[in-house]
Order: sequence, then structure tokens, then C-alpha cells
Amino acid sequence: MNIPFVDLRTQYEALKSEIQLRINNVLEHGQYIMGPEVAELEDRLCTYTGARHCITVSSGTDALLISLMALGVGRDDEVITTPFTFAATAEVIVLLGAKPVFVDIDPLTCNIDAAKVEGAITSRTKAIMPVSLYGQPSDMDEINAIAARHGNIPVIEDAAQSFGADYKGRKSCNLSTVGCTSFFPSKPLGCYGDGGAIFTSDDAFAQACREIRVHGQSQRYWHTRVGLGGRMDTLQCAIVLAKLERFEWEVEQRIEAGARYNRAMDELGVKRVQQKADRTSMFAQYTILVEDREQVQASLKQQGIPTAVHYPVPLNEQPVYRCYGSSSDTPISHSVARQVMSLPMSADVGSVFEPVMSGLRTALSMSRE
Repeated sequence: MNIPFVDLRTQYEALKSEIQLRINNVLEHGQYIMGPEVAELEDRLCTYTGARHCITVSSGTDALLISLMALGVGRDDEVITTPFTFAATAEVIVLLGAKPVFVDIDPLTCNIDAAKVEGAITSRTKAIMPVSLYGQPSDMDEINAIAARHGNIPVIEDAAQSFGADYKGRKSCNLSTVGCTSFFPSKPLGCYGDGGAIFTSDDAFAQACREIRVHGQSQRYWHTRVGLGGRMDTLQCAIVLAKLERFEWEVEQRIEAGARYNRAMDELGVKRVQQKADRTSMFAQYTILVEDREQVQASLKQQGIPTAVHYPVPLNEQPVYRCYGSSSDTPISHSVARQVMSLPMSADVGSVFEPVMSGLRTALSMSRE
């Protein structure tokens, strides 16, 4: 049995007519850059999140970069974030000449430990960037409160994995100064290429982001700031619009799958990242912690069951970022990175749940022999 890690094929078959209609509409009107679907998607996403503004951009990485640029982050500034994330979180900070300040994670959720954020703040702190890892927001209320106590430091939620999740009655991407998400194909809401979005309710900040994404133009050929080519193309916006028709159903299916996984892991006594099956996590990944990870992965691979590791090496242990810290600064990240392993997860994972669990039982049994 060939089990996909993320089942995009089944999703496409369910949405094929809607996707084709949306694509054909773009082909007919021919406005491939900033066509009407861009504004339509931005309006729909504002309604969904409750944020006043949505600015679609070319990728989740560019969403973070444009946000930092709009905040004026630059040389010798500091941005507090987590080392247990994808490289994009730190690279956008470094690209602007600023310094990532890595704070260790909570061992249960693998999100940044909010209790340790305040101790990392200095006079150079320009922003705080928590990551909503595996689809679950960090303790945003505590982080926002810390930021407020220190002069209203902007908080950027890196919500690349958590679009659709709830936090205390609010939507991820609308939990702080800025929310940034990704529409990479494997994300809970993905396109068929690269794409992303910035969310905010600050009018001036939103205007700055809109100008930066079109080379710093406030109007055609009038450049008010340094910018970049950061637009999300019309075809990708059209695809996300088509996928929105099924998105709430997919959210429910992900949560149901997460609940099934949770029950099964607890029955097996398998340690897992703590994610509640109540919309507080989108279950972008379902992640457990295992000893002898390589052996377990190899056994699962032999059985046709794919796995992934998000993330095997914390950023402050990566060659290019070691100058910003070391494993001794973030011991929990160092330990967890050697144990995490993600299993197949998507809205359509239910059809392969039993084979996955059967394979995992076999793999764990072999690793314990």
C-alpha cells in the first residue's frame, strides 16, 4: 500500500471541478498579476480571520520578510524567536541585518516557552516572532502581555502551519500585531505553488506591506520605500479560493484524525506533542517523540508508510546560525529535535489510519527488541 504523507491527490479529485472553473476564469480574463481573484481572496480571508487587512504575498517567507521590513527592522536590531522551526523564520531576520535571539521551547507543545521570552528582551529588541508549530498557536496572550510591558514591542505570529486554528475564541493570524501564513501545497490551506499572506488590523502597517510587495510603490512608478517583487499571482489565489469551499470540512476531518491519533498513542504509551483535538490545533503535522527514530522510520518505510522530521537540527545548531547561539542555550530544543517524528496527516488520512497504526506498532515493537 502506497500511503501519501499529505494526500493532495484525493483533495484535488474532490475539488476538481471548482479548481478547473477557477483556473479557467483566470485564463479567460488574462489578469495573471493582481487580477480580481487577489482582492476576492483577501476579502474572504479577512472575513475568516477577523483581521481588518489581508495582504497576499508570494510565499510564507516573504510574508515574514515584508512584515519585518514594514516594522523597520534593520541592522543591529534583535528579534526574539524559537530555534525549533524552519530556517525561513530566522533567515528573514538575518537578511535584514538583524540578530535572531533564540529562546527555548516548551517540552510539551514544542512552541516557544512564553515564560522565557521576557528574559531575552533587551534595548535592541524590535519584534517577537513566535511560531505556531505543528498547527498550534503559542501562548499568545502571555507573549502579547510581555510585549506590552516593554513598550508595545510588535509581535509577529509565524502561522505558516496554523491557518484555521482557534486560540481563546480568536483565529490564528489575528492574535497579535501581525500574523503571517503560508499557502505552500502541504499546508492546511495550500495552493499549487508558493503563496502566503499577512494579516493585521493596523491601517498604516497594512499600507506599508502593500507598498513593499510591489517594489515600494504607493502608486505606479512612485516609490516611497524599498520593496521587492512579492505579489501572490492570480492563479494561485484562484486555487486557494476553490479550496476554501472544502476548508471547514477539512478542518473538522483533521481534528477528528488528531483525536484518533491521540487516543491511539495514549493507549500505546507513545509520547506525543501535546495538541488538543478541539480546534486549538490544525494538526498540520501529527508528531510523536520516539527513541531509536532512525530504526523506527526505516521499519515504517519498509511497510510503505512515510514519515518526516520537523525539525532534525535546531537553527542555532545549523552552521550558518551558530554565531547566534548554541545547543547549550536551548537544551530542550536540542533534545526534542532528536526524537520528533511526524506521521501521515491530512483531511483524508482516515482511510489509511489503521494501516499507519498497524505499521507503527510493528516498528515500535522491533525497536524495543
